Amino acid sequence: MVRRTKEEAEQTRRRILAAARQVFHERGVGNTSLEQIAQAAGVTRGAIYWHFANKEDLFKAMCQEVTIPFLDRMDYTLLVDPSSSPLERLRNFLLQITTTVQQDECLRCTMEILNFKCEYVGEMEKDLADYIERNEEFLDKLERTYQAARRAGQLRPGLAPRIGALETLVFVTGLLRLRLLGMPAVQRTHDVRAMIDAHVRSRECPQREPATTT
Repeated sequence: MVRRTKEEAEQTRRRILAAARQVFHERGVGNTSLEQIAQAAGVTRGAIYWHFANKEDLFKAMCQEVTIPFLDRMDYTLLVDPSSSPLERLRNFLLQITTTVQQDECLRCTMEILNFKCEYVGEMEKDLADYIERNEEFLDKLERTYQAARRAGQLRPGLAPRIGALETLVFVTGLLRLRLLGMPAVQRTHDVRAMIDAHVRSRECPQREPATTT
C-alpha cells in the first residue's frame, strides 16, 4: 500500500510538471498561475503545494526534469569519451545537441520557454543568474576540450583555447535559438551538419603540404 501511494504521488508530480510545461509554453511564465496549472493537470492547488513550494520551485523542477539528463550526456560527449580525439568530441557534441533538441519534444518545449516565454525579472531574476552560470560552466568545459586539442596538435596555430571556446558557445547558442524560432534556413538536418562540419574544420590545424622535389 505504501509503495502504491508513493507511485501515485510520483505520477501526480509528473502530471503537474507536464501541465506546467504546456501552460508555460502557451501563456508565458509570468502570465501563468498555479490555478491554471492545476486545472490543466486535473488536480487541486493543494496537490501542487504538496510537491512544490511555489511557482518558481515548480518552474525549476520542470526545467531540471529534462535539462539535467541532457547536460549529463553533454558532459560525456565533451570530456569522457576515450575513443575520439578532442575535435571529434566537439563535433559529436554539436551534432548531438542539435539533434536532441530537434527530436526531444519536452526538451525543445522547455528551451522555447526559457528563451522566449520567460521574463527574468522579480522572482525570476535569480534564474537568469543561474542561466548565465550554466553558460559559464559550459564555456569552461569547451575550453578544456580546446586545451586538449592543442596538446594533441589538432588546434589551429594562433587560436587560443578560450577564444575558440567562446566562438563555439556563440555559434551553438545562435544556431539553437534560430532553430527554436523556426527559421527555415536552419531546419534541414543536412544543412546543420554542414555548418557544424565547417565550424569544426575552422578550428583545425591545417595539414602541411607534402614536400616536392625538383
